[in-house]
Amino acid sequence: MRSFLIDNQLPGALVRWLNNNGQRASHVLELQLAQIDDAAIWAFAAQHDYAIVTKDEDFAQLSLLRPELVPVIWVRLGNCRTKDLLIAWQNSWAGMAKELEAGARIIEIL
Repeated sequence: MRSFLIDNQLPGALVRWLNNNGQRASHVLELQLAQIDDAAIWAFAAQHDYAIVTKDEDFAQLSLLRPELVPVIWVRLGNCRTKDLLIAWQNSWAGMAKELEAGARIIEIL
């Protein structure tokens, strides 16, 4: 089972949602990865079989350039309340899970 690595711009509530719904998720803050560059986070995700969940377009670009298969879930909702983010995530979850299983490199939440 792939785990999810939640990037800096996203709340810990998303980690809790994933963990409460049978997934494994960690936030970069709890793994002491918050202050390192994107390439190092990418390498960590590749090594530990994480999908990166981010609002940062740089990770979407890395997924096109790097050979490692690290799925990127690119949250493109703009600034929103945590409640709205979690509703969007829940509404998108079934489709995202299917895309991950199919080997998608980039999944967008709009």
